[in-house]
Amino acid sequence: MRVNCVGAIIFDASDQLLLIRRGRPPGKGLWSLPGGRLEPGESDAAGVRREVMEETGLRVEVGRLAGTVERPGPGGVTYVIRDYLATCAGGVPVAGDDAADVRWCGPGELALLPLTEGLLGCLTEWGVLTGRR
Repeated sequence: MRVNCVGAIIFDASDQLLLIRRGRPPGKGLWSLPGGRLEPGESDAAGVRREVMEETGLRVEVGRLAGTVERPGPGGVTYVIRDYLATCAGGVPVAGDDAADVRWCGPGELALLPLTEGLLGCLTEWGVLTGRR
C-alpha cells in the first residue's frame, strides 16, 4: 500500500533550514523536515500548511515541488513523500504534535546531526542547499 505524504523545506533569512526531531516512529529521535501523511481529499499544499502548523506552529506559503522520495514503512507500506519549498509567513517555531523538538540549522551543521535516512542526500541532489532555491 502506498501512503501519500508531504514535507516542507523552509529556510530563514540566514539560509538556515527548519528541522524537527521526530517524537514518534518511524525515525523517532532523528531530525527531519516537518511533514506527514495527507488526510483524505487534502491537496499537497493544504497538507504542507497543516503539517507545518501542527509540528512547528509556523504559517507557511507553499512553493514549488523540490522532489519526491519513497520510503518503506511497517507492514509493507510505502511512504511516497513529496517535499515542497515553503516560505515562513508568520509564527514562532515551537515543537508540537509528533515533533519532539524544532530548530534552525545551517547547511554545514546538517552532516553533524542524526538525520532521517537519505535526507541530506536528497536535499543535496535537489540543489536546495546550494542557494538554487
